[in-house]
Amino acid sequence: MRPIRAACLGTATALATLLACAPLAAAAATDSADAKGKHKVITLTGRLAEQTRFPVNPGGSPAQGDRTVFRSILFDQNGKEVGETGGTCSTTRVDNGGAEVCVVTYTLPGGQISVQGMLFGILNPGPPPSFDNGITGGTGEYDRARGSVHADTIAPGTRRFTIDLY
Repeated sequence: MRPIRAACLGTATALATLLACAPLAAAAATDSADAKGKHKVITLTGRLAEQTRFPVNPGGSPAQGDRTVFRSILFDQNGKEVGETGGTCSTTRVDNGGAEVCVVTYTLPGGQISVQGMLFGILNPGPPPSFDNGITGGTGEYDRARGSVHADTIAPGTRRFTIDLY
């Protein structure tokens, strides 16, 4: 029996050592992945192609629950069409300039990027406000994407999107 106990003790010791070192190996892999240049910034211009509003009070004032569905064509910095974006926004607040929560997908060569977040000041006069939304995931080369999207209105119906992937 003595050899079996010694073998079990040796196996248990090896397993404990392996498990204790696993977090260090995982941290090293993450650091080396960041060092390999996983951070990427994509700048695109979006031109509104379609937009439909579904108001709670047709012909009346804005209300919580109003919905907007939209699609924009995406262009790279050279003006070449590279994809599209589409999504929905629902009004969550009508006081203090209003607010919407939006769920949007950017379809690009190589995959899709999913984004969601809040837009504030949507009911204020003037051009639509800038916003920052969080990347929640993606497909293809954007699988497990994380980061953020910043958008600025640069002309009527035109926005600049800065997609910061990390």
